[in-house]
Amino acid sequence: MRVRRKLTLGLLAGALVLSSQAPAVSSPATAGPLYKIPWLPVKLRVDDLMARMTLDDKLGQMMQPERLGITDVADLATYRIGSLLSGGSSQPTPNTPESWADMYDNFQRAALKSPLQIPLIYAVDAVHGHNGVHGATVFPHNIGLGATRDPRLAREIGEVTAKEVAGTGIDWNFAPCLCVARNDRWGRTYESFGETPRIAQSMTTIVDGMQGRRLNGPHSVLATAKHYVGDGGTTGGKDQGDTEISEAELRAIHLPPFRDAVLKRELRFDGIVISDYNGVDKIDNQPGSTPREVAASVNAGMDMIMVPFEWKKFIDTLRTEVRAGHVPMSRIDDANRRILTKKFELGLFEKPLTDRRYTKTVGSPEHRALARAAVRESQVLLKNDGNVLPLGKAGNKIFVAGKNADDIGNQAGGWTVGWQGKSGPVTPGTTILQGIRQTAKPSTTVTYAKDGTGIDSSYQVAVAVVGELPYAEGKGDRPAEMGLDAEDLATLATLKASGVPTVVVLVSGRPLDIAAQLPDWKGLVAAWLPGTEGNGVSDVLFGDYNPTGKLPVTWMRSASQQPINAGDGKDALFPYGFGLRYRR
Repeated sequence: MRVRRKLTLGLLAGALVLSSQAPAVSSPATAGPLYKIPWLPVKLRVDDLMARMTLDDKLGQMMQPERLGITDVADLATYRIGSLLSGGSSQPTPNTPESWADMYDNFQRAALKSPLQIPLIYAVDAVHGHNGVHGATVFPHNIGLGATRDPRLAREIGEVTAKEVAGTGIDWNFAPCLCVARNDRWGRTYESFGETPRIAQSMTTIVDGMQGRRLNGPHSVLATAKHYVGDGGTTGGKDQGDTEISEAELRAIHLPPFRDAVLKRELRFDGIVISDYNGVDKIDNQPGSTPREVAASVNAGMDMIMVPFEWKKFIDTLRTEVRAGHVPMSRIDDANRRILTKKFELGLFEKPLTDRRYTKTVGSPEHRALARAAVRESQVLLKNDGNVLPLGKAGNKIFVAGKNADDIGNQAGGWTVGWQGKSGPVTPGTTILQGIRQTAKPSTTVTYAKDGTGIDSSYQVAVAVVGELPYAEGKGDRPAEMGLDAEDLATLATLKASGVPTVVVLVSGRPLDIAAQLPDWKGLVAAWLPGTEGNGVSDVLFGDYNPTGKLPVTWMRSASQQPINAGDGKDALFPYGFGLRYRR
């Protein structure tokens, strides 16, 4: 079976939603349309509203433009737009929680001027915390969370993320990614919890945290199981490429994490199916959405279409296809019923504006403490010759080097205040170097030089924090080599020449090709992409926390082994599930 994945899907985790529908009343005392009466059953409210909607009302509800694609805010009411998104690099100015909340409320007020006053549902990719907001708590990426094997922690992270997202007005989170990454060349490997379906299944508790016990809870946000089955198994790890596997493998490896969140007939999914960014355009590999693509996508079960900028054209095309009989009204009605059901369950009709009580929680000390704990649990100790770790806090002399030692942007990775992420002080936090300095006692000397310059034999240990620079999908694919870059290799060579025992802290979104350099190192810690709380790394380096992380992926001996996964018979450098602890 050759599964072609030219259209990326996002699936709402509807099976995990607990609806809070009140019993019907026989004769409501409140005058006005039934859909505006909050205590009526959701189904009755949806039926009443849909009976009042025109075709244009329904087509508008199925659109999700990028907020930058709205050149006139009045268009939200004119075209009955049902949803907006902020893409990875679409932030208001200034990029503060308050500005986000103001932006959201302004869009929502504009949408509520439509004749039926249907509120917007607004979405973002808060994939490791509310990562687009400057000052938000940024958690480890999913590959690090997979290393924790801690479903309780995942649920708590989901709840904290929901509070920070809700505090900026946003209703819908395009997370978690439930892909099962089977080829580490893929630039989204770090968005996967690991290479086996079991890890992703166990970590779906993050959905419970985001959505809460009921969707209209005070800080509940709608979660999304993405990007549907098979995206982690593309040939060569190519993003949005072809997944060429048997149906048996598709069902055994890639389907299980979606079982509680998937499609409409076989798995009785009752949520929303949404296309990814300009996804419909990719059906025929030609630019622009043709009538054939529009009809095919909607007829296949797409409920909401993410059309960032050409949404007016899409509405016109879909209207034409409906009137021509190429898309049945039953399909349009099914899509609207799903969308409106979630809007009612979220309580958007009663409370459409930002709950400012949660705005002040963005980046709070309590939330950062949870992130620090997550970093601690995610560290995987891979080598510890001569018990070089943990580091001594007192009376020690430590040399720290490497481009990722003192760089928040590098340690947070992609999808951090920008789609691809970037190096530098992109958002407040604690770097790994700062964590080391804060943890060491005054009697310990900590010296830092990014390239290792200045080290000599008087130092007791060198800590090299090296690895990848930020990236996201597409640009993050590594079809060729997967090793350390020239800068890292030069730094490591300088440290080696000094004769000082070296501990490598690897900051990366996946395993790297390090077998040739490993014999030079006394210690190796996989720190993954820890986010803003680098002191969680130093907690482990100094032994305040005994490492408990286990590899969520198989670590290759060379890039030529890709794809390499547990059970395939290939000789790994470190097997899936490997992780050392300190001797006490």
